[in-house]
Amino acid sequence: MPDRTDEVNLLIVDDLPENLLALDALLQAPGIRVHQAESAEQALELLLRYEFALAILDVQMPGMDGFQLAELMRGTERTKQIPIVFVSAAGRELNYAFKGYESGAVDFMQKPLDAHAVRSKVSVFVDLYRGRKRLARQLEALEQSRREQEVLLDELRSTQAELEGAVRMRDDFMSIVSHELKTPLNSLILEVQLRKLQLGRNNLEAFSEERLRNMVDKDERQIQSLIRLIDDMLDVSRIRTGKLSIRPSRTDLAQLVGNVVESFAAQMEACGCELQLERNEPIIGVWDAFRIEQVLANLLTNAMRYGAGKPVHVSAVACAEGACIEVRDHGIGISPQSLERIFCQFERAEGSESSAGLGLGLFIADQIVRAHNGRIQVQSEEGQGSLFRVLLPLGED
Repeated sequence: MPDRTDEVNLLIVDDLPENLLALDALLQAPGIRVHQAESAEQALELLLRYEFALAILDVQMPGMDGFQLAELMRGTERTKQIPIVFVSAAGRELNYAFKGYESGAVDFMQKPLDAHAVRSKVSVFVDLYRGRKRLARQLEALEQSRREQEVLLDELRSTQAELEGAVRMRDDFMSIVSHELKTPLNSLILEVQLRKLQLGRNNLEAFSEERLRNMVDKDERQIQSLIRLIDDMLDVSRIRTGKLSIRPSRTDLAQLVGNVVESFAAQMEACGCELQLERNEPIIGVWDAFRIEQVLANLLTNAMRYGAGKPVHVSAVACAEGACIEVRDHGIGISPQSLERIFCQFERAEGSESSAGLGLGLFIADQIVRAHNGRIQVQSEEGQGSLFRVLLPLGED
């Protein structure tokens, strides 16, 4: 049995039912469906419903004859490509064949019809129709394949761009990490070498109590810098794998902010920044205290680096969204271009190349706040300082 998609429709039009029955019987074959019409009007209805491989039209019909029907078919976009074969019982002297070809017919047959000739001619047109259909399907499949290949190519280009970006980010990251880790390590190595030199000379006076205290304090700062850099890298890895741990518990945010500000006071003073705290009544909510401390520490570190030695103002207040922490500095500010990407990985504000840090602090802070269903807002103008606002819902016990 032929495939259903290869089924072919044939149209036969004749005003005499016996002629239709005879021609129908002659054309019956597997994969061929014959549609009969006893008038041009019925034929037009069928032409609107089906797609035909061939139309066999009787010339002499009452009302609209075969030639008129052919002209209508040739004038309509839907039917103008259908091959037409005329049949007639009239004598050759009427020159119907010539008129039929003028009307767009591809063949003309005289009645009585030769069964073998009819089947042969119809078989040719059926094969041509099926060939065109197969070609159309192949072309459609090729076009679909081309579209899919274009989509795949676009995806490959996008993936390539992402990979190239990832490679550049990796190279930048390794360069930054190498530089940032070397800074405290070099200081530690230099201090160790100086101490070994003093010990080698038995110069124990170089290790007085005051000097030892200064050495320990300096070592501790360098070690804390290393720990902070490593913690930032670990947090980025956890964020990428979706494993950043959030352990919320009932917390007084006002007290938390006060503790962090107090721990930063000495560092701020050493940088010439006056740290001002505005704290009102307790703000009770459910947050991961360690992670919120981390957010505030990153914002304060940012303000200390770019605050230009000017006062830094911190506040913690209740608001409509729950709780609000603000850190405002009066330093170099952030350019509009940098504002668009400061929460991205390894991004640092323009003009900050000489400042320490991997450019991860704001990225990590933003991710932690998002994990609490909160958000960070930033307002800044170059030369006018920056305001970072952390908005946190209170959460539930």
